[in-house]
Amino acid sequence: MRAFLLSLLLLLPLPAAAQDDEITGVIQSQLDAFTDRDVAEAWTFAGPNIQAMFGTPDNFGTMVREGYPMVWDNAETRFMQQETQDNRAIQRVLIRDPGGATHVLDYMMSRTSEGWKISGVRIVPAPDTGV
Repeated sequence: MRAFLLSLLLLLPLPAAAQDDEITGVIQSQLDAFTDRDVAEAWTFAGPNIQAMFGTPDNFGTMVREGYPMVWDNAETRFMQQETQDNRAIQRVLIRDPGGATHVLDYMMSRTSEGWKISGVRIVPAPDTGV
């Protein structure tokens, strides 16, 4: 009976806070891997679509280094709002680069059989601050 109840609990959706922690944990782990220059580890947090697109950890690392320098060299991270719907989520992240500039990125997340994975990253344009 205990095993049955435990299996039922495992089928219930995660509470929002636990899901938020899991998603931010994946993103932070990938950022930490880039900081450590461990591209093979960073690759493990990329979703199947990203892995298929780039084929190898080295290709993926080159793309991040050249296209997302604030991710490659991240000095500070702050997690902002998160939107979750079914097996997808968007996590907004503020990243400060080593030069002190701040960047806002939306991480698209997908739930896979291995847990949450990063399925894309979009740089959010800075708002117009006209005078």
